[in-house]
Amino acid sequence: MDGNGRWAAQRSLPRTSGHTAAEATVIDVIEAARAAGVEWLSLYAFSTENWSRPSGEVDFLMHLVRRVVRKHAPLLHARGIRCRFLGVSDARIPAPLAQDFADLMTLTGANRGMTLTVAFDHGGRSDIVEAARSLIRAGVPAEALDEQVFAAHLPFPDTPDVDLVIRTSGEQRISNFMLWQVAYAEWMFPPVLWPDFRATHFAECVHTYQQRDRRFGGVAPHANGDLRP
Repeated sequence: MDGNGRWAAQRSLPRTSGHTAAEATVIDVIEAARAAGVEWLSLYAFSTENWSRPSGEVDFLMHLVRRVVRKHAPLLHARGIRCRFLGVSDARIPAPLAQDFADLMTLTGANRGMTLTVAFDHGGRSDIVEAARSLIRAGVPAEALDEQVFAAHLPFPDTPDVDLVIRTSGEQRISNFMLWQVAYAEWMFPPVLWPDFRATHFAECVHTYQQRDRRFGGVAPHANGDLRP
């Protein structure tokens, strides 16, 4: 969800105004994904690297996220959405916010609609390192280790591989997002700042994705057999 700061700068507003404006986009995209039949939606809200931002901005984000979670928890639950928070549970996350995360996961844990994963204090490399630690603690022998075994030790191992990544604002970077799960994802970089991104943009991305020919390194079934370079 990229471009909040630039959105604010274009309007000669403080960066915090861009973060506040982003709330409407979050809800719009959740509703659009649910209406489109998307079963798994992940939102990258705060990375492990974002702690390096100015302390005033970080404090604002913590308070904003807490307000958004508490405000929209009833709606998410009423929609049958199961909510998860993917991150390293850094001790720097304020205790009240961490408790709100836990409460929302408990409230929606039995829901069987769309699964909404909010990546907060998340880093793909951290997830991979933690999976390696888990394997070592479990005493898994080297000869028994394969991709499936490794993936089973990642956070929320029932999460499927990512099909489509949409990064707003036109930036073309992975930025440490779910590195294991995005190995064969399709990518789109709409030149729209996140606070301006709406359901129509989301629908356009989904439509474009549906036109992609996903071969996962293989040959399309309709190929004519000519394998010359």
